[in-house]
Amino acid sequence: MIGLRNITKTYQTPAGPNYVLSDITAVFPDRVNIGILGRNGAGKSTLLRVISGVEMPDHGDIERKGRISWPIGFSGGFNGSLSGEENCRFVARIYGEDVDRVVGFASDFADIGSYFHMPVRTYSSGMKARLAFGLSMAIDFQVYLVDEVTAVGDKNFKKKCRDAFRDRQERSTVIMVSHNMKTIREYCDKAAVLEDGHLTFYDSIDQAQEQYDA
Repeated sequence: MIGLRNITKTYQTPAGPNYVLSDITAVFPDRVNIGILGRNGAGKSTLLRVISGVEMPDHGDIERKGRISWPIGFSGGFNGSLSGEENCRFVARIYGEDVDRVVGFASDFADIGSYFHMPVRTYSSGMKARLAFGLSMAIDFQVYLVDEVTAVGDKNFKKKCRDAFRDRQERSTVIMVSHNMKTIREYCDKAAVLEDGHLTFYDSIDQAQEQYDA
């Protein structure tokens, strides 16, 4: 379960403060997969970073119960001077996981060949996302935070992503942001719309899409 209470996040712009998240209070219940819709710049990725703890809100409190992933698709946590393998070893140790198992799983899943042993700074954005996804799937979380990553890669990699999610959805919760309604419908039970800094939940994906399209 994840609870947000009066979460506010602003960024300073030449025109003044931009309230990306404005006094949001919400509960993400266990075992309910939720898709978050919003236009470019609405703050969807910011919301995931705040939920994960990667970024702090300006105001408000967050209650987290269970093991929560970093935002899958967010590769900013990688050390660019270290190789993909070295980054995976570091993360595995932080989470108390079997290092060799995590490294082997992430390498096979990301399928980036010899780049896995090269510095992450030499990766394309797509390769970083593939590594981030593979590393995330190598560790069991109660909640997976997903930021558009299912759009990464070729047909085979996308199938691998879908299969991995289906396996984990049997025991975990997914909170996903995406512009693709087909993806939201495939992975999520309900949806919410983030607009003008406010997050509104809907009982059905159809209702959320109607509001989003409006």
